[in-house]
Amino acid sequence: MSADIEAFERRLAQLEAELERGGKPLFTGSEAPLVARAPGRLDVMGGIGDYSGSLTLELPLAEAAFVSVQRTAARHVRVVSAGFGQDPPPLRDVALPLDELRRALASYAEARAYLSADPTRAWVAYVAGALAALHIEDGFDIGGGLDVVVCSSVPEGKGVSSSAAVEVASYAALSALAGLARDPVRMALACQRIENLVVGAPCGVMDQMTSSCGREGQLLPILCQPAQLQSGFAIPPGLAVWGVDSNIRHQVSGADYGQVRVAAFMGYTLIAHALGMPIRPAASAGRVQIDDPEYGGYLANVGVERFERELVGRLPERLSGAEFSSEHAGIIDPITHVVPGVTYRVRAATAHPIHEHARAGEFRALMSSGRIDSGVCQRLGALMFEAHDSYGACGLGSTGTDRLVALARELGPAHGLFGAKITGGGSGGTVAVLGASDAQPAVYELARRYARETGHPARVFSGSSCGAAAFGSARLQRAADGWRVARSTGEPSEGASA
Repeated sequence: MSADIEAFERRLAQLEAELERGGKPLFTGSEAPLVARAPGRLDVMGGIGDYSGSLTLELPLAEAAFVSVQRTAARHVRVVSAGFGQDPPPLRDVALPLDELRRALASYAEARAYLSADPTRAWVAYVAGALAALHIEDGFDIGGGLDVVVCSSVPEGKGVSSSAAVEVASYAALSALAGLARDPVRMALACQRIENLVVGAPCGVMDQMTSSCGREGQLLPILCQPAQLQSGFAIPPGLAVWGVDSNIRHQVSGADYGQVRVAAFMGYTLIAHALGMPIRPAASAGRVQIDDPEYGGYLANVGVERFERELVGRLPERLSGAEFSSEHAGIIDPITHVVPGVTYRVRAATAHPIHEHARAGEFRALMSSGRIDSGVCQRLGALMFEAHDSYGACGLGSTGTDRLVALARELGPAHGLFGAKITGGGSGGTVAVLGASDAQPAVYELARRYARETGHPARVFSGSSCGAAAFGSARLQRAADGWRVARSTGEPSEGASA
């Protein structure tokens, strides 16, 4: 991680020089700024099954977001954001008047309305949302002004959770400033609420959990019911995982992802109805409460055998929101709505988390078996290809990610590549590739072939790093040629190492 920190320090020096040329300082307070760090993630198995209770297997990436905070005497909270590494986004600099911001922190709804009112500064919600969460849930009063500097090497719109990295790093840095203890699971759940209630994206919890609780070089198993960390495990010797970017922009707030999520919850209502479970309207329109002692409200618990034997035939392949709502009071999902004019792929979206939960469980068992031979490698790859095809059936594929997976199939075991799948919310973004540990040349060849065919550069993600809880927080210290990160205060905790 030292190279990562050194790159951040160089970017701070460049950013300070850039701002000073425009007559602006980087930091304006007198205290040494605090800094926290949180990585992006590569979704190896599980993906969109998280909101239905699936097991997911996530790898924290080497790329990460650094967030520095400092108290100031100003009457505003200033947020400066600048990427570093490959293709960084442009410099962004926004000041939020303190009086306005304080009023907006009264509730998540008010914070969302305030931060989304001006589209040019909507990105600030990922940072200022942490202030809302800390105020609403912990009573943190920001008091005076703040300087917040965000430097992230996690590329945006690539399906590797750039938003969660910024949310978690912001929450960790502001928690340290407030002197609040940082339980890693609680931090992840708070950051999921930021994404859901302030940013307005209906994501599950796996992104924030990985960014908060991840361990370098380990796959992090999360049973998303709602967020149960299980024992992490290293990728076995002889195997490696890479990410390859399709260069087709991924947005978790996109309509495709939201529709698939709604369709899965529609399917759960239909299954509950078919099994005679008590269903009652909830306080909010379009919401229901379901008494489900058997599955606990999670589709993933239904089980493949029973689903295929008894239930799949009771689900329509497609169903409009209007048709569903004419017979059913709603869904249990608290953050999405059934839209009458949309036709949903109910059967595929319902089947996906049930099968994906089983696939992820088998993948973990094989990875942890201590026996990695050609048969095991081929089965691991087959599970990834099945997951990818299931995304497509739900409507979350893309021409770019499909081509990357096809190229992985073509190169195949002869070149040390065993499997590949689209990741995260789908509809573009990054593909995870499993191969032999010495197959990196084949991965780069895959990326080159894709770039030649499509004209889209294909970035390769390689390597891993620790999550925010293990990093903790550090002070920035002034040096002759810029800023230096002092040793972090992170201490492995039970939640972080689970």
